[in-house]
Amino acid sequence: MGAWFPKVYDVVMKPLEAISFKKIRMDLVKKAEGRVLEIGSGTGINFPYYKNGTHVDAIEPNPSMSKRAEERLRSAKIPIQVHESGAESLPFADDTFNTVVATLVFCTIPEPMKALAEIRRVSKPGARLLFFEHVRMEPVLLSKTQDLLNPLWEKICDGCQLNRDTLDLIKQSGIEVAKVEAYYAKLFLYIEGINGTIERKSHDE
Repeated sequence: MGAWFPKVYDVVMKPLEAISFKKIRMDLVKKAEGRVLEIGSGTGINFPYYKNGTHVDAIEPNPSMSKRAEERLRSAKIPIQVHESGAESLPFADDTFNTVVATLVFCTIPEPMKALAEIRRVSKPGARLLFFEHVRMEPVLLSKTQDLLNPLWEKICDGCQLNRDTLDLIKQSGIEVAKVEAYYAKLFLYIEGINGTIERKSHDE
């Protein structure tokens, strides 16, 4: 991960946050209850909105991002602990979390299916899984444009995949999709999922 991207992230995102993302984040995060896991907490932009959970474990693989989250971390309303970890191998026991939050992060996770499997593993059965992501668009012309732009976009935006169909990946993972809301011509989706029961293999197998 590049060192320059964390420095410009908040500045680049500020217009979108002011127009609509702030409200979307607030509405999403207020649904997080019990013990909460946040995937890819970045500069801590969600931290001020947590109110209903008992404790948040936030994972972020880029220490430069976490450093920029320190002020928001100090002013958080509930306890938040940041862990330097990738989403594909979470440092938590099975059935730990009541809620998982992921906002604008699945576009950058190198192995998203592994990350979704890990989210399911560490979440309790029936846990609420909350996503806000930009995704591959449905009209063919727009999706093809995303495909053409993606190689350059990936380089500029620190590995972000402009054309990733995150909703389909979530469905493939076995998460039950309960609600989807679309924004900006379906470029951005709010996705609310529920973690079902997972069949776990015995260590002896």
